[in-house]
Parts: sequence; structure tokens; C-alpha cells
Amino acid sequence: MHIAPLWLLVALQATVSAASMVVEIVAGRMLAPYVGMSLYTWTSVIAVVLAGFSAGHWWGGRLADRPGTNPMAATGWALAAAALTTALAGFALRAAAGPVLTALPQPVWGITALTFAAFFLPSLFAGIPAPLLTQVSLSGPSRQGQALGAMFASGAIGAILGTLLAGFVFISWLGSLWTLATVTGVYIGGAALCFVLAKRLAKLQAATLLGLAVLAIATSLSPGPCKIESRYFCLQSVDISADPAHTTRAMVIDHMVHGISAEDAPDVMFTDHAAMLDALARLRAPTANPSSFLIGGGNYALPRAFAFRGRTDITVAEIDPAVTLLAASDFWFDPTTTQVLDMDARRALLINDTRYDIIVGDAFTDTAVPQHLVTLEFFQLIKARLSPEGSYLMNVIDYADRMKAVGSLVATLREVFPVVEVWSEARRPAQGERVVMVIAAGVAETAANSFVVPAPDRTTFAALGPAFVDQIAAAGLRLTDDYAPIDRLVGPRD
Repeated sequence: MHIAPLWLLVALQATVSAASMVVEIVAGRMLAPYVGMSLYTWTSVIAVVLAGFSAGHWWGGRLADRPGTNPMAATGWALAAAALTTALAGFALRAAAGPVLTALPQPVWGITALTFAAFFLPSLFAGIPAPLLTQVSLSGPSRQGQALGAMFASGAIGAILGTLLAGFVFISWLGSLWTLATVTGVYIGGAALCFVLAKRLAKLQAATLLGLAVLAIATSLSPGPCKIESRYFCLQSVDISADPAHTTRAMVIDHMVHGISAEDAPDVMFTDHAAMLDALARLRAPTANPSSFLIGGGNYALPRAFAFRGRTDITVAEIDPAVTLLAASDFWFDPTTTQVLDMDARRALLINDTRYDIIVGDAFTDTAVPQHLVTLEFFQLIKARLSPEGSYLMNVIDYADRMKAVGSLVATLREVFPVVEVWSEARRPAQGERVVMVIAAGVAETAANSFVVPAPDRTTFAALGPAFVDQIAAAGLRLTDDYAPIDRLVGPRD
């Protein structure tokens, strides 16, 4: 005798599948404040979640074959466990982050272990219902092939729906913690339905589900690491003032500082990369009031400094409007001084044929420049959008004893620009140190081979020797839209 109609089993399986995929997407967002949003983060999330699903399917199959098992009651308890572990995922992540990342400083292992600590169990318990519900569907009056096909299809359709809801609705409108609370509520509702169908909704089950609902609300109200959670990033504004009379703040995007500004020093850069970009933009400017296009806004320290010095033609392509709003509210950026485009920089340059004297590349996902902004095709687009005497300045991070990323960028840029320079702080880096550099590309060399600017202390920066640049470029890869492994070239270290 069948326990439930096929349509209800199909709907339940689709709902569980959708909820589990929402958790997978949220996992990447929740990990970002601790380990960044990189290729390694998403690889770990997908691998851990799939491992959880696989273990859950195996466990559910064992339960389905166990004599005396009520499959709907077992599904109810599995969903209750999924609700519990989902509600606690945020707590597990915060508790595990410090110990795991300290014990496993190597990024790949650290990210994988942290993902496992927070998101393996929710995936495992969400994987248990599929074989149990399939067993029930096969016991009904429908043809077994039809029932089996419907259950497989419902899992796939639910996964698609969950992915779309997570990316386009839940995270954007609810944030990570409330999204997890919503998924917890879905699991609680599914568990209650299963207990009713199994005729097992007694006081114990009801009390368990009520307790899980209270826990879901409590966890959603707990403070998270983000001041602002946008469609793209976890954003924070951190006061780092040494003197309360001179306010200084850092903008943290995901887990990295992307800019520092002081209220009363609009023309002083507080990071090496910003100091080099600012100085080189002045040294290489072909006119007294050059037009500039900035790829990525960050805390808008550069456009703020440009405007302070009287520049009137400033354009910034910042894909995340929340970053611009935070720069205006917390970092003294005046939006009326700059044309801000809320779109990807490559698209912005592609659809508009305006030419600029200076184009500045300062966009990062974790420690690497986004892949589509490091290719030959993109650099050709940059060249087409520069004035005849214009320059392209690009911020890049690499390891001093490896230089694979910088070498590949130089090699690729040299196919487009006759002059390519690499700048860094004028000192010998420590063995294995991660170094911030700026690449300058154009038709002429910079007028000086070194300069001293406040960063915020007075710091000397210099161009690397041509012979050394030739050496690292010779070992570099040609980066194209078809092949640009910038994440691997930058790191992590072995």
C-alpha cells in the first residue's frame, strides 16, 4: 500500500534538492570573509557538498533496505537533522575558522577543511531522503519506470530552482544568515509533512521541530562578519585611526583590505599599490588634466585624490553599487566628481569607444585579478581605448621568488604595448614574500626610474631592471580568453 501520491513525493524531493543547493551557494558567500572568493573556495564548496550528498545517498539507501524502517519517518528525521546542521552552519564556521586556518595555513587544505567543518553535515542529511522517497514512489500504483524518472527529474529541477533562487533572490534580499534560516524552515516543514504521512507526528517530533524553528530564528539574528552584504561581496568599514582627531578607515571586501583613506588627507595613499598607481598616473599623464578610467573602485581613494587635485574627467567602473555607496558614506568620496558605471569594466570599455589618457586596473577577486581582465584580448581592448600617448597601469600581486603571474602579464602585454615596466618598493623582498607590484604599459618609458611618495610614510618605489623583466617574461605564459590560469599562477604556494 502506497503512503503518498507520486506528485507529493516528487514535490518533496524537488523542494529538498532546491534547499540543499541554496545552502551550497550560500556556503561560498559565507566562506568569503574568512578565505576570500576564489577558484579554490568554489572548488572546495562543490567537492565537499557533493561528498555530503554522496554519503547521504548511501546512508539513505541502507535505511531503505533495513527491515522495519518506515521510510517517511526516516525521511522526517533526516530532514530534522538537516535543519539542525543548517541552522548551526554559521556558528560552526565561526568556531572552526581560527583553529582550522591556523593549523592548516596552506590555502587549499585550509579552505577545504573549513568548508567540511561547516557544510558537510547539512549536505549529508539533505542527501538521505532521495533513496527513501524513491523507494516509496516505487511502491505506489504508478509504473515503476515513470516513478523513477519523475523522482530523478524532480531532483534535477529542484537543484536548478535552488541555484536560481539563491543567486537572484535569497542572498540579494535576505543575506546569508536569513537565507540559512529560510532553508531551515523549509526542512522543518518537510520533516513535519513526512511525520504526518508516516503517522508519527507525536509530541517528541513536534517539540523537536518547534525547537529547530526557534534555533533558526536565533541564528539568523546573530551578528555576522559583514557590515553590508551585497550581491557580490561582504563589505566592512573598519576604523583604524591612530589619532581620534584624524579619522582613518579601511575598506574590507570579503577578507582583504581594498583601500585605506584618511578624512583630512585626500591626496595621501595608505597602501603601496595605491601610492604607485597614483604617482605613475601623474608621471605618465600626457596632459595637465588627463582623462582617466579606473577598473574597480575599492574605497575610491584614487578618484578622490584625482578630484582633489583638480582633475575633472574621471570614470570608474565598479560592478558593485554597494561598494560605491560605502565609499561615499564612510570614505569621504564625493560621487558628483566622478562618473560611476555600475558594470563590469570590460563590458563598459566594450560598449563605449571613449578614449582615455590613463586607464588603471585595480580589480581583484581574492589575491588575483579576474581572469577576463588579464588576457591578450582585453589588453587589445585597453589599447583601443587609450589616447595615442596614453598609459595602462595595473596592480598585481605575486611571490618574489616565483613571479609567474607578473611574467605572464608582461609577456602578454608586450604583444600589445611597445613599453612594459614593472614597479615595486625599492627594497630586496624576503624569501617567499608576497609582493605588491604595478605594471605600466604604453608607448614611452616613465620619465623617472624611481620616486618617493607617502604611503603613508615616505617610501621609495622603483622600476625593476629591464634584464630581470626580460627574464621573468621569457618564462611567462601567453594569457588569452581561452587560457588564463591566473589563480594558479598567483598561488597558493606549494
